[in-house]
Amino acid sequence: MDLVRPPAVAGYFYPMEAKRLRQEVVGLLHGAQASPDPRVRGLLSPHAGYLYSGKVAAEGFKALSAWRGRARRVFLLGPSHFVPFLGVAFYPYRAWATPLGEVAVDLEGGRRLGEKGPPFLVYEEPFREEHSLEVLLPFLQVALPGTPILPLLFGEVDPQEVAEALLPELGEGDLVLASSDLSHYHPDPVARKRDQRTLERALALDVEGVAQGEACGHLPWATLTALARALGWKPTLLAYATSAEASGDTGRVVGYAAVAYLGQGSPALG
Repeated sequence: MDLVRPPAVAGYFYPMEAKRLRQEVVGLLHGAQASPDPRVRGLLSPHAGYLYSGKVAAEGFKALSAWRGRARRVFLLGPSHFVPFLGVAFYPYRAWATPLGEVAVDLEGGRRLGEKGPPFLVYEEPFREEHSLEVLLPFLQVALPGTPILPLLFGEVDPQEVAEALLPELGEGDLVLASSDLSHYHPDPVARKRDQRTLERALALDVEGVAQGEACGHLPWATLTALARALGWKPTLLAYATSAEASGDTGRVVGYAAVAYLGQGSPALG
């Protein structure tokens, strides 16, 4: 079977029409203040509708765009919002589709992870309606066109265990993107204080602190944090905002951040 994962949230989180979608993503990237930076090896990106988190996401992908034409593969780490399970799920779609076309999947890399056994498992159900990885794809298609992905969805799992399993798989030219929003549905001042604490832990490479933080993708983010610790990547905050900046509603907001993880030369993999 020729398995292609169709878009689940086109027309909802981002435009369904290809020309409009490309124009929106190009415009967001053009307006970003970050500079393309070849030191970026990892990235935390939000996954809300582009109206709310698109400007923050664009800062990260603008920095990542230094890898255009050079990236070998992008590991996508995201939370399963709707299907609870134990472990980290992969499913052998040949590609993921968006209105901008298809993004190839590294099936061989996924097969190798599956052969490791737990915590990795082949499981399709979490992917069907999940948005946490899908909303990153149009940005990738514009910033890093033609780069294959290895999409992984997280259930309940030890992020340190996942990081240790991923370390031998990471090579030169591989990038790691973790998908997470921050706190949900607090008044804006409360959200900002809580998010500041979570970001302080992330910038200190505190794996356990991130894993316990108020973020829907805390386990993927903690896994990226553990990888960064092991590989000597240094985190830097590129952007932070809450949904109030787009909606004007300060009563119940969601926090968003873009954090880049900067490597120094070739990674020494363990």
